[in-house]
Amino acid sequence: MSRQTTDIPLPDLSGKRAVVTGASDGIGLGIATRLAAAGAEVVLPVRNPAKGERAAAAIRGRAPGAQVSLRTLDLSSLGSVAALGRDLLAEGRPIHVLVNNAGVMTPPDRQVTADGFELQFGTNHLGHFALVGHLLPLLRAGQARVTSQISVSANRNAINWDDLNWEGSYKGMSSYSQSKIALGLFGLELDRRSRAEGWGITSNLSHPGVAPTSLLAARPEVGRAKDTLGVRLIRFLSARGVVVGTVESAKLPALYAAASPAARGGAFYGPSGPGNMGGAPAEQKLYSRLTSTEEARRVWEVSEQLTGVRCAA
Repeated sequence: MSRQTTDIPLPDLSGKRAVVTGASDGIGLGIATRLAAAGAEVVLPVRNPAKGERAAAAIRGRAPGAQVSLRTLDLSSLGSVAALGRDLLAEGRPIHVLVNNAGVMTPPDRQVTADGFELQFGTNHLGHFALVGHLLPLLRAGQARVTSQISVSANRNAINWDDLNWEGSYKGMSSYSQSKIALGLFGLELDRRSRAEGWGITSNLSHPGVAPTSLLAARPEVGRAKDTLGVRLIRFLSARGVVVGTVESAKLPALYAAASPAARGGAFYGPSGPGNMGGAPAEQKLYSRLTSTEEARRVWEVSEQLTGVRCAA
């Protein structure tokens, strides 16, 4: 049995502005709610306005007096990412916390973004890469903490350098792993470059463990008509407190990484329970796929080429 921790202390975040992607439900909503409860002004970039309004209302209900607002963002469209960047730059408000949490997982058939990239690689990694690039002046102004949410799947498979968009032979889980490895390598390279260039940004990684979120549930928009066997099993185990986490516990590593004064740039945080699938958050050893600085530089350079966004001061 696994006893789940459902909260951690956070500092007073009054006067801080936080941006959380993928916060209209699940883990992202939990992260945004807790940041708002700690006093942060939370910006929710969402694709579905109605769903976003429900999320904002839920946050205000759980954290009375919360400062929360919506913006439009579709991470699978570089045009949408650029538009959000322009809007936030026009507002001119420094960003102190950015949580790159949104994601899509294992469409049964290969799909592409608005820009022609394989959906998981384009959304989970390239969309977030472009977002950081567009927001870099605001992140620097806020001496921001950037936390990128990866996955236990980043500990297997590899980046398919010969076919990043999986045009030859699509494998859903391998592509998902690639997107999370790439995001993780980018997050670590962001911290290295910030230290080298004096940007003042700290960047780290988190993973939620295994929990019954919507990633593997029925999602008609990605061609999944019903819940997967995997998510049904995870729900069964989670409800009984066996090994895996809950949606409530799964938010804690990203919260710790993004807001705890003890969290470090360049570090990796996840659940500390058996198999790192559930439990209280703690610093963890980097996955082997994330240790190569050469691969991280390559991810950065290729991402700049593919998105046309230069992550530089």
